Amino acid sequence: MTERSRSDDHLGHRTLLVAASYVVLLSDDEVLLQLRDGTGYMDGRWALLAGHVDPGESVHEAAAREALEEAGVVLEVADLEPLTALHRFERTGPAVEQRLDVFFVARRWQGEPTRREPDKNADMRWFPLTALPDVVPHERLVLDALAAGSTLPAVLSLPA
Repeated sequence: MTERSRSDDHLGHRTLLVAASYVVLLSDDEVLLQLRDGTGYMDGRWALLAGHVDPGESVHEAAAREALEEAGVVLEVADLEPLTALHRFERTGPAVEQRLDVFFVARRWQGEPTRREPDKNADMRWFPLTALPDVVPHERLVLDALAAGSTLPAVLSLPA
């Protein structure tokens, strides 16, 4: 039986950690990006397939679900290659601004990527890794490292 923390264990001096999964869908040296629109966050910038992890869901399952919901492609969890985990936080900000973003590369999938959430994005296109448009900054950091052939640390911390 799994031992659980007290129900109020997150209160007081503890932060809340919001987890999200990101999918770098790669075809040769091109990455699939979508133009954010209507989300209230970084609208007008290009972004990866991504979303928050739902309760009871793993980061791997969230990545596969988001790829299906946003682009209509089926990813097998076994085909998700971990890239890095990015911890974004505000030292004096609200507890909910503790973010853990887990990035995966997918080089195999089923289906043809198509724009499935027109209420959240205005466009979806393939871009060469070496010629990216205006990408959400923390995502751009990961894509630039990938384009340069750099090995990313397992975990990066980015205080705001």
